[in-house]
Amino acid sequence: MRRYLNLTTRAIDEETLRRSRELSLDSGAVVYFLGVVRGTEEQEAIEGLEYEAFARMAEHQFQRLFDEVERRWPVGSVRLVHRLGVVKAGEVSLWVEVIAPHRGEALDACEWLIDEMKRVVPIWKKAILTQSG
Repeated sequence: MRRYLNLTTRAIDEETLRRSRELSLDSGAVVYFLGVVRGTEEQEAIEGLEYEAFARMAEHQFQRLFDEVERRWPVGSVRLVHRLGVVKAGEVSLWVEVIAPHRGEALDACEWLIDEMKRVVPIWKKAILTQSG
């Protein structure tokens, strides 16, 4: 299984990621997910979120999750990009792509990966509240 992981402070360039996609003759489904910062957090207006990570541990945990994806599903490729630092409301903070022979496998693997990432990867977010007045 091909793997790509990038924890970055730069904006996620969806077009470049799409252009660099590698399909094989077994690729029957491409699923991708965008996580976008909302303008509210717990019903309070925010300007954005600040993401922090213990990078080495986060990378280690992501590789463990990729190992588990490979064990559970016949996935050909997993690519994941997560923003760190300040991400403004309306901007993409997470980009995940899973390529598999069938849509069910790709959808299941993508959903599982995102759920587990939120549970075990040491990435924290803090709301940046909108300044009033």
